[in-house]
Amino acid sequence: MKRLLAILMVMLLLVPALFAQGSSEPTVAAPAPAAAPAPVAAPAASSGSVNAYTTLEEPLAAKLFQLFEAETGIKVNFVRLSGGEAVARLEAEASNPQASIWVGGVGLDHITAKSKNLTTPYISRYATKTPTAFRDPDNYYIGLYVGPLTFVTNTERAKELGLEVPHSWADLLKPQYKGYIRMANPNASGTSYNVLTTILDIYGTEDKMIEYMKALDKNIDQYAKSGSAPGKSVATGEIPIAIGYAHDQVKLKAAGSPIVITAPSEGTGYELASMSLVAGGKDSVNAKKLYDWVLSSPKAQTTFTEWYVVLVADGAAKHPDALAISDIKTVVQDMAWDGNTVNKTRLLDRWTNEIGNKR
Repeated sequence: MKRLLAILMVMLLLVPALFAQGSSEPTVAAPAPAAAPAPVAAPAASSGSVNAYTTLEEPLAAKLFQLFEAETGIKVNFVRLSGGEAVARLEAEASNPQASIWVGGVGLDHITAKSKNLTTPYISRYATKTPTAFRDPDNYYIGLYVGPLTFVTNTERAKELGLEVPHSWADLLKPQYKGYIRMANPNASGTSYNVLTTILDIYGTEDKMIEYMKALDKNIDQYAKSGSAPGKSVATGEIPIAIGYAHDQVKLKAAGSPIVITAPSEGTGYELASMSLVAGGKDSVNAKKLYDWVLSSPKAQTTFTEWYVVLVADGAAKHPDALAISDIKTVVQDMAWDGNTVNKTRLLDRWTNEIGNKR
C-alpha cells in the first residue's frame, strides 16, 4: 500500500511538470508578439503620416495628397467634408482633435473656425507669395483660390421643359422654375451660406434676404449636403438648374455635359477657398510640411488649375477656361463680418427656423 501511495505521489508531482513543459514553448514564444515593436512602430507611423480634413472635391484631394506623399513620403489620411461639416467636426473633437490640417473650404468657414478657437496660427515661409488681401492678418488661415457663385443650366433638359436660362437672382424667383432649381443646405455647405451673404449684400437687410430666400425656396426641389452636388445633378439631367461655384461647373462642362454657366447680372459673391492648421493637432510637424507644400509645389499648383480654380498666389498659372472674378460683376463682401460666429449663427438660425424646418 505504501508503495502504491508512493507511486501515486510521484505521478501527481509529474503531472504539473508535464503541463509546465507543454506550455513552456507558448510561454517562451508569447513575449515575441508582445515584444513586437508596437511602441516603436506607433511613432514611426505618426512621423510618416498626417490626418487631414478637406473640403476640396475628393478626386482633387486624392491626387493632391498622392503627389505630396510621392514627394515627401508622408501619407495623408483624409476625410472629405463640406465646410459646415468640417467646422462641426472640429468643434466636436476640440478636446481631442483627430485631424491636424484642414485643406480647402470656403474662407467664411475658416473664419468661423478661427472665431471658435478651432484652428491655430501658422506663418509659412511661402505665405508671402499670397497677397495680404487673401490671408488672415492673424495668420490663422490662408487663401488658396477664388471662385464666384454662378448658375448652371442643363440646356437639353431646359429645352425639354420649355425653360429659359436664368441670368439674374431675380430670374430664379419666376414661377416657371418651380421645383427645377437645386442648391445646398446653408447649414451644411459653405457654398450656400455664401448665397445667403450674397443676397444680403444685394438687398441690404437680413429681413429682405430672408424674404428673397423664402421666395426662392418655392422653386427649390431639394437642398443637398455639398455645394458641388447640385451641379453634378444638373450635368446628368436630374435637375435643370443649380447654384454653385463656377470652377465646379466649368469642370462638368469640360467633361462634355450639355450645360451653360451664367453669372447673375445683379452681382455675385465668391469664395476664398482656404487652408488652416487645427488647434491641438497631433501631427503638427507633418501638417506644416503639407501646408508649405500646397503653397509652394509647382505640382500642387498645376493640379489645382486642372480643376479650373483661380489661384491667388502671385505668379500662379490660370487655366484658360477658368472663370476669373475679374470677368464678372461681384458684390462687395465683408468676409470678416460674414464669417463671424455670432452673425453666421443668427443668419443660419433664421434660415432654418423660417425656411429649412418648414420643408
